[in-house]
Amino acid sequence: MIKRFLGIGYESNVYLILANKKALIDTGTGFYSEQLIEELKKEVSLEEIEYIILTHEHFDHCGGAKDLKMATGAKICIHKNGAEVLEKGLNWSAIFFNAVQPKTEVDIKLEDGDIIDLGNIKLEVLHTPGHSEASICLYEEKSKSLFSGDTIFSYGGIGRTDFVGGDRIKLIESIKRLKKLEVNNLYPGHGEFIIGNAYEHIEMAERSALLF
Repeated sequence: MIKRFLGIGYESNVYLILANKKALIDTGTGFYSEQLIEELKKEVSLEEIEYIILTHEHFDHCGGAKDLKMATGAKICIHKNGAEVLEKGLNWSAIFFNAVQPKTEVDIKLEDGDIIDLGNIKLEVLHTPGHSEASICLYEEKSKSLFSGDTIFSYGGIGRTDFVGGDRIKLIESIKRLKKLEVNNLYPGHGEFIIGNAYEHIEMAERSALLF
């Protein structure tokens, strides 16, 4: 079962995966951490959350990582290219929010092809650079679900490539890689999630990227 939180304004979607082992995907900016923690308590005991998986290193997705780690004791996971941003607090994107990235210990530095084992489900890590250097997607094969971060969004939306570490050509290559997957359900970093016909939205995202 998957529960979505935040997703308001510039806040990223935060997904709680209620598998045998519980995991959070992304944390938002941290501005709403207290409210988020209270909402999570309604669904699960905080200490049951074993992993906090960050889809990339931008502040709207990882600014709350330290708050959530302190509240849950969960292991922070981010692609190795984004680990320094958290560990040294060197998040340039925080300036857009007039904020500072809290220095946060990274427990697991992810690489392409890693498997995050939640017991009854497994999440495959796909390194999908283009929006940022550390961007990843997470693929769950049994349900054919894709957590796409800011690589692609519903209805053909794609991540910006004009930020530091962005690269349009790499983004197109990443979307083409996602097209090779069977995807029924799409859980993006912002906006609406799609259940049932998500592959069409990946195709729309590819067309959007090629039109830029």
